[in-house]
Amino acid sequence: MAHRIAFLGFVALAVCASLSLAADPANLQDFCVADVSGNTRMNGMACKNPAMVQASDFAFRGLHIPGNTSNALGSRVTPVAVTQIPGLNTLGISMVRIDYAPWGINSLHTHPRATEILTVIEGSLEVGFVTSNPENRHITKILKKGDVFVFPVGLIHYQRNIGYGNAVAIAALSSQNPGVITIANTIFGSKPDISTDLLAKAFQVDKSVVWQLQAKF
Repeated sequence: MAHRIAFLGFVALAVCASLSLAADPANLQDFCVADVSGNTRMNGMACKNPAMVQASDFAFRGLHIPGNTSNALGSRVTPVAVTQIPGLNTLGISMVRIDYAPWGINSLHTHPRATEILTVIEGSLEVGFVTSNPENRHITKILKKGDVFVFPVGLIHYQRNIGYGNAVAIAALSSQNPGVITIANTIFGSKPDISTDLLAKAFQVDKSVVWQLQAKF
């Protein structure tokens, strides 16, 4: 009986330990403003001396300014993450403004470290994401001004302006540094290139198609 109790106690401790490791740790101070000039390498950014913290460490100007959408995709993302606001360090949140030219797209991409919640400020957007294997279900919706949509963490998603005027969206992300992996750029623009043979077999196309795509990126 004693051995069984000891064993159950060990299991309970192991479960508690695994749960504590699975969650982000809570801050142990009011804030940890990123020391962008520091050389310390860590998961996140080192803290600036609290005595040196200024109001400007928590502020960003210019989100009202439209992004330049004169590019191949017809969109521009303006990030407001820890790089732009050092005070976001350790707070687990950031945001972006996305501008879309008529029929512009925010191409297929994923955020490896964040769920995204997007609000349409102006215009109409087609949005969607694809679930993981094996279902690969495409969940899509048309959004109007004031509508909100959520993209779950890690899933491939996109937006497309389906109007004849410009569109604007604001999105919040559940990480100070959500990361972005643009699918086309990652696959066909990697350095060094991914093997043409491998890509041709993966996409079931001729090698010449892969060469053309790699040349674009």
